[in-house]
Amino acid sequence: MIAVYLFTAVPGSLSFALKIRGLSILAMIVVAVAVGVSTVVFHTITSNRILTPSIMGFDAFYMLISTTIVFALGSTVFLRADPIVLWIVQVVVMVAFSVFLFTWLFGGKRRSIHLMLLVGIVLGTFFRSFTEWMQRMLDPVDFQVLSDTGFASLTRPDETLLLLTGIIVVLGCIVVVPLLNTLDVLTLGEPTAVGLGVDHRRVIMTLFAVVSVMVAASTALVGPILFFGLIIANLAYTYAGSFRHRWTLPTSALLGVLFLVGGQLVLERVFAFAASLSIVIEFAGGLFFLYLVLRKGAR
Repeated sequence: MIAVYLFTAVPGSLSFALKIRGLSILAMIVVAVAVGVSTVVFHTITSNRILTPSIMGFDAFYMLISTTIVFALGSTVFLRADPIVLWIVQVVVMVAFSVFLFTWLFGGKRRSIHLMLLVGIVLGTFFRSFTEWMQRMLDPVDFQVLSDTGFASLTRPDETLLLLTGIIVVLGCIVVVPLLNTLDVLTLGEPTAVGLGVDHRRVIMTLFAVVSVMVAASTALVGPILFFGLIIANLAYTYAGSFRHRWTLPTSALLGVLFLVGGQLVLERVFAFAASLSIVIEFAGGLFFLYLVLRKGAR
């Protein structure tokens, strides 16, 4: 799929096209690995395969941060701001929010799935409502600038930000790989894991920190992609043929690359950019989320 995307329908110079497309491919790989790995790990430590960081209001919080910056400082400052500084601000704020939320929900007494879904829905609704309130008071130019940040863009990413995000994702994977067997034990439940010698709270907090940083970095790089992790993680459980994380994690990441590259290929070559890939993913992911809730009864 990557080869088809790189070498077909090349307009003009091959080297120039490969450079541009190569950056897009790298961005897709980084995002797919970040979202795939973080979602599977998140499912394991929350003991639920329906919840994802995005469903918990993470993407809505990203838009709230961008809207607040434009509302307070204006679109001119937002556009002229150093991309690295803006990326760091977004990552730090999103990580702080996610660590606080995850620690409250999962750090102490185990909460019910219904409460966690309700918290995610309420937070997402609150963030979106507050964001919309501020957007209604923006002038049309500021609103147009802000609207462009609301959809994930996987084409022509900033090279420096892509490098920084790639480093964070690689470091996150380095932390997760030694814990693959521990993750397998965590699927048996907290009492069993503790009985088998797992330092449950320390491991959970470490994994929450990794998930928070990886999701925040990838979201700050390309924008929000709601439900993407839900799709690839649940398909990975089906097609990996094993509950072992040494299989489900790479399967989820590879499925993410396949969907992103294949989806972008279809949009570019068939529909001529008539739609955004993130919109298609959100539509399909929303239907898939409803299917999972109805089939599994939110267990």
